[in-house]
Amino acid sequence: MSESLREPLAQAPTWSRTIVYHASRDALGPKTDVILSRLGYQMLLPETFEAMREEHPDLVAEMLVVDERRLEESEAYRQDGAGPPIVLLTGKQGASGDDPRIVGAVKRPAGLHDLYRLMQQVFEDVPRATPRVATQLRAICESGGTSWEGRVLSLSENGCLIRSPEAILLGQTVQLELVLPRSEAIALEAEATYQLLPDTGLVWSAIDAGSREALGRFVTQTILA
Repeated sequence: MSESLREPLAQAPTWSRTIVYHASRDALGPKTDVILSRLGYQMLLPETFEAMREEHPDLVAEMLVVDERRLEESEAYRQDGAGPPIVLLTGKQGASGDDPRIVGAVKRPAGLHDLYRLMQQVFEDVPRATPRVATQLRAICESGGTSWEGRVLSLSENGCLIRSPEAILLGQTVQLELVLPRSEAIALEAEATYQLLPDTGLVWSAIDAGSREALGRFVTQTILA
């Protein structure tokens, strides 16, 4: 049983978004609810949500994650004909456009990345496709025949933010050797796509399946730590 969905919380809510979950626990991938909660999207079972509202009347459901077979339960959240946005957990057929509250659908069992991407699209002005974690990882960089050591300050499956003693120009291609804890070094090719001074944002332009899996595993383990 996932810790996120297990028990009512007595303290005042401190997370960013409140998500109410109308589905069986096995409709989510392993640890998906826990990781989303660590990322600020607190997943609550309906009974937990109602128990918390007794102590915190201002608490509102900002999104519903609903099994398509239990969609009628979402009617309890309607106010003035509207209600919170709904992500539907479906079979292969997906969702129809009949209900304007439905903003997306994910096939059961719903994985972290698909749900995270939808939540980002709904709630964030600058959405991310994959979770990102803060790090202090050593990276060996090479570009134009020059090599140097940089420091990766944040990392996702899609890219990183790096602090570099060497200037990295926008559009420049950089080869990185990234050393993850308890893992072999990963060789990556990246392009500089933005600056967050004094640091540079890199997006992977070439990554094999094994390296992507290793990055995803590191991000997940860091969130759960």
